[in-house]
Amino acid sequence: MNIMASQPRRLESYVGGTWVAGAKEGVPLLDASTGGPVAFIDSSGIDFKQALAHGRDKGGSALRRMSFHERAAMLKALGQALLERKEEFYALSTATGATRADSWVDIEGGIGTLLSYASKGRRELPNARVLLDGDVEQLSKDQSFSAQHILTPLQGVAVHINAFNFPCWGMLEKVAPTLLAGVPAIVKPASQTAYLTELMVRRIIETGLLPEGALQLVCGSVGDLLDHVESQDVVTFTGSAATGLRLKTHKAIVENSVRFTMEADSLNAAVLGLDAGPGTEEFDLFVKEVAREMTVKAGQKCTAIRRVIAPRAYGDALIAALNDRLGKTVVGNPADETVRMGPLASLDQREEVRARIRDLAVDAEIVGGDPDNPSVMSGDVDAGAFLNPVLLYCDKPGSAHAVHDVEAFGPVSTVMPYDTAEEAIDLARRGKGSLVASVFTNDPRFAEDVVLGLAPFHGRVMIGNRASAKSSTGHGSPLPGLVHGGPGRAGGGEELGGIRGVKHYMQRTAVQGTPRLLSAVTGRWMDGAGARTDSEHPFRKSLAELKIGDQLVTAKRTVTLDDIEHFASFTGDTFYAHMDEEAAKANPFFDGRVAHGYLIVSFAAGLFVDPAPGPVLANYGVDNLRFLTPVNPGDTLQVQLTCKEINPRTNAEHGEVRWDCKVTNQLDAVVAQYDVLTMVAKTRE
Repeated sequence: MNIMASQPRRLESYVGGTWVAGAKEGVPLLDASTGGPVAFIDSSGIDFKQALAHGRDKGGSALRRMSFHERAAMLKALGQALLERKEEFYALSTATGATRADSWVDIEGGIGTLLSYASKGRRELPNARVLLDGDVEQLSKDQSFSAQHILTPLQGVAVHINAFNFPCWGMLEKVAPTLLAGVPAIVKPASQTAYLTELMVRRIIETGLLPEGALQLVCGSVGDLLDHVESQDVVTFTGSAATGLRLKTHKAIVENSVRFTMEADSLNAAVLGLDAGPGTEEFDLFVKEVAREMTVKAGQKCTAIRRVIAPRAYGDALIAALNDRLGKTVVGNPADETVRMGPLASLDQREEVRARIRDLAVDAEIVGGDPDNPSVMSGDVDAGAFLNPVLLYCDKPGSAHAVHDVEAFGPVSTVMPYDTAEEAIDLARRGKGSLVASVFTNDPRFAEDVVLGLAPFHGRVMIGNRASAKSSTGHGSPLPGLVHGGPGRAGGGEELGGIRGVKHYMQRTAVQGTPRLLSAVTGRWMDGAGARTDSEHPFRKSLAELKIGDQLVTAKRTVTLDDIEHFASFTGDTFYAHMDEEAAKANPFFDGRVAHGYLIVSFAAGLFVDPAPGPVLANYGVDNLRFLTPVNPGDTLQVQLTCKEINPRTNAEHGEVRWDCKVTNQLDAVVAQYDVLTMVAKTRE
């Protein structure tokens, strides 16, 4: 099928393993710049109950059979395949009103998120199907009864209902953690730009990389889909607060306690510091950032700056600088390479923004731009949804309401003055919860006061200043490793945040039992689970031969005063507790001179290491090191080394092994405990 044909076409949904068109011709979707038809959309006739069942039965079961590393490898391959087709997505993206730079955020930003989760899955998750959450909880003194929290994939479907402004990123940033968790997804893009989402899903399905049922697509209304969601399902929504509230209170969602995440309206604020007056680098950075957030995607970003909070003394200079910069923004058809801001997504969207500007004008005056008379260098000014940037000023924001309640989802911001840091915090909080706020300052005290004042009301706070200017990702960029969401008006939801986002699609369960059986369930050895010792050193075993619980109990070594003094001289660590008997005795933790902690670790390694070449390729770290009992001259050390966890790497000839290392003295008291991390070959040469 030639997706890029000039004639508008009927969009299809991908459900039950098949591409299907709606029963009706559908509603026309228009090019944002020319007003010409791009596609028709309709989802009537789809059996949504069956689509959910298909995802649960086919997609879910297939994904759960895969390990985290296998799912991560799947995401990586998928991201690479999409990058190869990116120019096809860029070509169609212009119809949404997006410039090349706008489309980069949506297309390559979305694919980048997919690849970021692939990387995190390989680096931060085990090559297993169960994720451990926290440490073992010992519930009995004799270690016969313990507990471990685990996370397992929900056995339902994640229904992602997305907004029109990011048809690619909006899908991929939700799908990436969903699939990595082992849960299938049904994506419902906003109709206006669904043609770009449909194209990307077509290319995803064509790769054959996803198990059948792992990803389905609904182009058009979701019909009665939500009537059939169950307790193991998840629903996420990005859009208006009114629609989100209606979905959140849907009968099936409420009665089945379906997990629901919402990203809604957000009156994000940018605060200019009291120290950041005209002529400072922070002032210039602030002007640049506000103008950028007003014009990228024509201000149609959930993270865009809506409220510009600045010291009253800098108000005139700020307005002049913003108008100067915004006035140079070339508006027109994004297919034209000289254009820097395209139209809004639709004529309806433009009328919505104009109506909200009229609402804002109750409290504020327009000081830049004319919302009723767009000026463009290309495109159809009548049929296209063009709107030049509009800047407003509210002189008394403390007593105003509309500027803190109304979001104009377009290239619109309101400047409001403040006199003290406390007042700036209060104004930002009046947004009643937002996705992001930014603070531009070079004053540590101002940064501390304002950030701590804003944090409870925001999902993310960015500090901008001269030192981070070149490396900063900016106010409006959600990042895979950082939480995206916000309290209150912003919906109270949370997305991304690295592996936190994966856990949203998993169930946390406390499993209690004997350590031996808990180890069988979790795939990790724990104290009390028993161990196996044989004549072969565990370091001589490859991954194919090594088993959880394989253990080595070493020979013993006595620590002498000469050892301590030699170590001090050799390393330069002459801390008094190691060198001065009288001073050491005065320390409440010691009875006299003690061995260095790292001397103990070094001696332990000397006791448990097998020196000959073999399957152990490298020691790459130590985790959770604790020194529990002081070691004095004359104490005798012994090590118990136990294979704790095995993680074979996908598509590699080695894997990681975590060893529990316990160092005891002659009284069997634990003097040090930690995890040793090694790379081990999968087979012996």
